[in-house]
Amino acid sequence: MGKWALDVAFVWKAILTLGLVLLYYCFSIGITFYNKWLTKSFHFPLFMTMLHLAVIFLFSALSRALVQCSSHRARVVLSWTDYLRRVAPTALATALDVGLSNWSFLYITVSLYTMTKSSAVLFILIFSLIFKLEELRAALVLVVLLIAGGLFMFTYKSTQFNVEGFALVLGASFIGGIRWTLTQMLLQKAELGLQNPIDTMFHLQPLMFLGLFPLFAIFEGLHLSTSEKIFRFQDTGLLLREVCTLLLAAHLLGDQISLLNWLGFALCLSGISLHVALKALHSRGGGGPKPLKGLGSHPDLQLLLRSSRPEEDDNEEEEEEEYFVAQGQQ
Repeated sequence: MGKWALDVAFVWKAILTLGLVLLYYCFSIGITFYNKWLTKSFHFPLFMTMLHLAVIFLFSALSRALVQCSSHRARVVLSWTDYLRRVAPTALATALDVGLSNWSFLYITVSLYTMTKSSAVLFILIFSLIFKLEELRAALVLVVLLIAGGLFMFTYKSTQFNVEGFALVLGASFIGGIRWTLTQMLLQKAELGLQNPIDTMFHLQPLMFLGLFPLFAIFEGLHLSTSEKIFRFQDTGLLLREVCTLLLAAHLLGDQISLLNWLGFALCLSGISLHVALKALHSRGGGGPKPLKGLGSHPDLQLLLRSSRPEEDDNEEEEEEEYFVAQGQQ
């Protein structure tokens, strides 16, 4: 009886594990095609990734709040020391892995991306050996050789090969090896209490967002701020002229710029951006001065006023001539 119950439990656990694996693959394949489809029309993958991170953080925070209300048990909150020392490296590696992966969709096909990204297993094994999470075995060496050889054969003289996209996704795979190794080490630290994936995502997303922001600001910030898809305005030169004028004026006057001055400069830039956005919306809407609502706003009355003005002018001229004639006769 005990053996039969053990077999049933084993089969049930195997079915559950298989179901979770299939569910993971469905979502993973689905989000891969979704990101590729989205980057065809929206060429800002880093901004898109940052929005995804923000959404994940909000949902994880909401899930934590619901679990805490239902269980009446406080969720784990790390101290700033543990947060920056233990979580920050994992968050930065994860942000670069996801960001570079989505960035590569601008250049390569889904098939090349999938094959190249599978090399992440190679780097995971390498970093697992470096951090002594795995022991060197002949089977691991064989796996590494098979993956490296398959990747070389797949990309050799490919007609749809793109160097930039391949470099981005290969870099993502390399960083992904560091990411998953650090993630495993993070989850194995029982004293941190991050074994629950919801708690892990809640703590990772803010640092991931901040880690990806510099890349976004350098490569997409200006293009996004002058994109028709966001502000419907494309005059990049106008924005650059106003920014350069402020910087040049401050430099020529010899002013020492403090932190407060830089904050003011950032506030000024936000005002410029708002001005550009409002100007773009105004020009798109064809907004000219609208006629005032009132007695003269009706089309028939306006036509009547316009048609009556020449007659009034003629009558005024005739009255002036009669007045001067009468004065001359006197």
